[in-house]
Amino acid sequence: MKQINGLDKKGIQRLLVRMAHEIVEQNEDVDNLAIIGIQTGGAHLATRMIGVLKDITGKELPLGILDISLYRDDFAELGEGHPQLKATDIPFDVGGKDIILVDDVLFTGRTIRAALDAIVDFGRPKVIQLAVLVDRGHREFPIKADFVGKNIPTSLQQEIYVRLKEEADDGVFLIEK
Repeated sequence: MKQINGLDKKGIQRLLVRMAHEIVEQNEDVDNLAIIGIQTGGAHLATRMIGVLKDITGKELPLGILDISLYRDDFAELGEGHPQLKATDIPFDVGGKDIILVDDVLFTGRTIRAALDAIVDFGRPKVIQLAVLVDRGHREFPIKADFVGKNIPTSLQQEIYVRLKEEADDGVFLIEK
């Protein structure tokens, strides 16, 4: 496991600040914004993003946490058997909201596809935009992030692991399989 240069605690924070500024620039009506983080890494990043957006806008935006386990279509391929359920907590009406969906790594697009299905079960947002810390390529679905912290092209024999202080010291790591 090799840490990617510049993507330690300070580097990750720098990416979040830049992405938050981009979110504000592209969303004039911040009063209609809500942030939803995908369990687990996306939830941690969404919580941090809320703080950065409050520093920029002075507003406390609604935060939701989404577990997509029951919406996955690839458990058999992942060899995980039964899904390990985590908490979903979306304490606001998503109907008509401008949702920023947050995840740590964008890879095949399957996680995002599952998250989109899950969100619309809560209502019909005005728009859903995607913010990811790392985009590593290799899409299986036609999904593109609106806000990307860093593009890190990988081979299929590599993985990206985002470790956040909620779990341990921050860092983004490249793993050779």
